[in-house]
Amino acid sequence: MALQPPLKYIFYIAATPEKVWEGFVSRESNRIIFSGAEFQADFKPGGSLAWVGAGPDGKPMTYVQGKVLRFEPPKVFQYTFAMGQNDKPSRATIELVPETEATKVTVTHDDWAEDDPTYAACADGWPRILSRLKTLLETGKTFKPH
Repeated sequence: MALQPPLKYIFYIAATPEKVWEGFVSRESNRIIFSGAEFQADFKPGGSLAWVGAGPDGKPMTYVQGKVLRFEPPKVFQYTFAMGQNDKPSRATIELVPETEATKVTVTHDDWAEDDPTYAACADGWPRILSRLKTLLETGKTFKPH
């Protein structure tokens, strides 16, 4: 079976790196972007992180969990990423670079296990998440995910 290629997305957001960083790590923006999911994180290398919310039956469930690998505000946020019950974590890296009137956001999601069942969901999800974050930071509101 084939290894999955890295997913890589580049967006430009009309905001400072500090504001974009806050968009990625604050509980409030995560709750808005992820339709009410609670972002729980210990922002230090080795610290755990998770997005938790109500499952189909209304009971709490973990949507994504991982470990912080790098946390260098407001430049690099890297963590392992395991969706749902998947026990094969991949790696997400968010890099922010200041531009003249915007911040260049590069997201690389790599280190996939062979035939990871969550690859397609991530390939679909990242552009939606980044678009929602960009809209939120530039306008103060966002749109529904689907």
